[in-house]
Amino acid sequence: MTDLRDLLAEAEALASEVALVDRSLLSDDELVHHLKAEEAVGRFIDTARALTAAEVAERSRYELGPDGLSMRFGERKPALFVERVTRVSSSEAARRIRIGSAVRPRQSLTGEVLVPERPILAEAMVAGLVGVDAGHAILWCLRQAASGSAATLDNMTAAEQALVTTGTRESADLVFDAGRVWRDALDPEGIEPRYEEIHERRMVTVGRERNGIRKYTINAAPTMAATLDAVLLDSMDPRVGPRFLSDEDLARATIELEQIDGKTIEKIVDPRSLEQKRYDTLEGVLVAGLRATREGPTNLRTVGSVTAVISLNDLQSGKGFGILEGVDEAIPATVIQELACDSGLQLVVNGSKGEPLYHGNLARYFTQAQRRAMITRDGDRCIVPGCHARAAASHAHHVTYWSEGGPTDVDDGVLLCPAHHHALHQGVFELKMIDGKPWIRFAVDFCDDKAWRPAGHNRVLVT
Repeated sequence: MTDLRDLLAEAEALASEVALVDRSLLSDDELVHHLKAEEAVGRFIDTARALTAAEVAERSRYELGPDGLSMRFGERKPALFVERVTRVSSSEAARRIRIGSAVRPRQSLTGEVLVPERPILAEAMVAGLVGVDAGHAILWCLRQAASGSAATLDNMTAAEQALVTTGTRESADLVFDAGRVWRDALDPEGIEPRYEEIHERRMVTVGRERNGIRKYTINAAPTMAATLDAVLLDSMDPRVGPRFLSDEDLARATIELEQIDGKTIEKIVDPRSLEQKRYDTLEGVLVAGLRATREGPTNLRTVGSVTAVISLNDLQSGKGFGILEGVDEAIPATVIQELACDSGLQLVVNGSKGEPLYHGNLARYFTQAQRRAMITRDGDRCIVPGCHARAAASHAHHVTYWSEGGPTDVDDGVLLCPAHHHALHQGVFELKMIDGKPWIRFAVDFCDDKAWRPAGHNRVLVT
């Protein structure tokens, strides 16, 4: 213990020196190096904190009663004790215990030392290759999958290995996405019960009116969340122009003149904040719904749509699952069948290799149908790895520029958020299509042909 105290004291002294460094004096290369190195050190520290919290929990087991560690310090639960000592939140204390308990060596009733619950993840975390955020994602998904019909020991080991490998290269959010794919493949029967459980938690709470404002809180189930996202994103599309603009806001708006194809047109600059646009859009959609007619004024019709992606076999059989654009949880095939019949859902079907069953045209601009096909192939976000911008708010881009003869076809199209679209044209990265799918390479690796990597993330198929 004395050696560990000395090590921690030395580490604390070194860390304090690192914290005092003036980052503004570093070059770009030095700053990037420090960003990576500090995170590498942080992964070791995070793993150590999780293991320590798990040991505290082990010594505070319920059966130890008043002799338990946390009870001797006046706390009934070990998470509360960790919270009090470390000053982290209660949720973070509980998370550290969960992760640490899964990656620490276990002990049998006879005192025999057993391997950790997740030995591959444990080895990677102790080696500083995977952080606690990715580790939490892996544990959560594998525990949900553990009771599945395909969750054999070999399959669970393969899933753990694949997710740990992903965690050494990608962000925790992408690990979560990959984990959900593995979970749904290992436990296909669990998709419908999980959906039903989520659906049961749907609610709208209504608060009291204060100063003229009443607060509504929506806990949206996947179908509602996808619908709301589609309405809000599509209705605020700058190509459509300001929508649901009141006379008062129109009076406050400014007019800009811009040249398009040699013609001068007026462009209304919306004076509302993003939050106010969302509010007005939702109000307009609700009013249009109450009127329940397609005959109302154009300003009261929403252009929102929701894309559902599903494999051909699952759609035909009513078994399996699909996804809704903008929603992380998988949706049972039966639910997508119902939505397609009842809600006018925009349905796109994947072939056996994940290819969208769609044929485009050679027009200058990509159609909404082509955009939906790109979403089925690349996922419902900007294709740049790690970007979380929704595909619905992204630009359709010709990989081979249209001006250079690139066809306006799904096989030459990708979806990029405005920031990454601009970055591409600035030379930050480049794209190419291989076997009908996009690959990306960043400027720092332009001389390395091995640096190309797949872009986009299809959440329907396990690859």
